[in-house]
Amino acid sequence: MDGKNAVQTQAYGAEARGSLVTSEVIVAEGKIGFPEVRKPDILVAMNQEVLDKLLKDLKENGTLIINSSNVATVPESRGKVCRFPMTETAKKSFGEAIYANMVMLGVFTKTTRLVTVQSMEKAIRESVSPETVESDINAFRNGLKL
Repeated sequence: MDGKNAVQTQAYGAEARGSLVTSEVIVAEGKIGFPEVRKPDILVAMNQEVLDKLLKDLKENGTLIINSSNVATVPESRGKVCRFPMTETAKKSFGEAIYANMVMLGVFTKTTRLVTVQSMEKAIRESVSPETVESDINAFRNGLKL
């Protein structure tokens, strides 16, 4: 939507909820030749398990975005470390932790400026069910404010 190319892959643990879930996204101005992330520029850790397992892969001067609601211990990192209470914000604003992923998209969009707010909102509107779209957009906007 911003004139860039993107590819996304994901992996779920044995159980979809409560186990390790990873998603890799590559965004590029030109062609994407290989759809796997080897050394990410940005790592979003929504919980301690993800941080502990994947921090070693982050580029030396990469950006680490942490859900401070679910991450207690942050090892030393040479990159930029950003902490935001995403799950806490979702629970306070919507009564449910399930909106933390949309709060995270707002945090990610504002922190990285990789895509525009307008494009992300358009993508959300095109991707989620009509029943939840307004709540999802509001959760995204709460993330922008963090």
